[in-house]
Amino acid sequence: MIDVKRLVILRDLAEYGKVSIVAGLHGVTSSAISQQLRALEAEADAALVYREGRGVQLTAAGSALAAECEHVLAALERAEGAVRALDDDLGGELSIGCAPSALTSVAAPLVAALAALHPGLRPKIIQAEPEDAVLMLKQHSLDLTVSYRYHLLGTKPPSGTTAVELFHDPLRLAVPEHLREAVGREGLGVLRDRAWISAPEPSSCREILLHACRNAGFTARIEHNCDDLRSALSLVATGLAVTILPGLLCDAPPAGTAILPLPDPGRTIEALVRSGTESHPVIAATLAVSTRLAKKRPPTTPPM
Repeated sequence: MIDVKRLVILRDLAEYGKVSIVAGLHGVTSSAISQQLRALEAEADAALVYREGRGVQLTAAGSALAAECEHVLAALERAEGAVRALDDDLGGELSIGCAPSALTSVAAPLVAALAALHPGLRPKIIQAEPEDAVLMLKQHSLDLTVSYRYHLLGTKPPSGTTAVELFHDPLRLAVPEHLREAVGREGLGVLRDRAWISAPEPSSCREILLHACRNAGFTARIEHNCDDLRSALSLVATGLAVTILPGLLCDAPPAGTAILPLPDPGRTIEALVRSGTESHPVIAATLAVSTRLAKKRPPTTPPM
């Protein structure tokens, strides 16, 4: 019988490619990971990895086995959900990851609604960007995460996860008020010589900003890097820089800032869970509340 924990190690090795990274994920030494892989090979009665230079690669058998891991884990999650469905009350700790831009508009209302409907639950919000949140979700540090995906980047939900769409979040252009009319007449290209504000690399928000500027025929001159993109609006208000932001961050711009629509399709705000946990009573209840709150959101209107 194949050990599931060892199977997870093989899956992680297939995804990250280095024993040292997998060791860090699991909080053990590289030698311990190597021992677990050898034990897994004995259980599978097949060679699963081989050395190449200083690293390791998966054999055809290893790749085939790793590909089945998510199906196995999803089945186990469904089995646990079936057991938990026999409980009378919803209770316990619920770890919810949330992208910073959705903390105010999604996480806060969700926690309030869960407290009112299911007082036995103890939701815990953990701020995390999508890339980090997915890793935490797969490692069971999170039960659910509120995330986003930009349409133009063409990314799909990560393997082993199920996405539940909540709502659409359009992109907005933030410029000093004195540039409003010029942008309205000439478009984004009028900002080619301006200083731009963006999230630090790597960031999908930064990729979208650069993509929009390239489509307008220029390369953005990024002079300011801000982890807290909402604070970028204060810098825009000084008249010294411009930026492109998700609409969720533009609800209360400071005086002197013009918020303008962009033709870019924007991004989808969604809830991500480990595949198979959708039927777990706590997760199902949380998804139900999330989608209900999303439907109650007022329609997005273009800024004035």
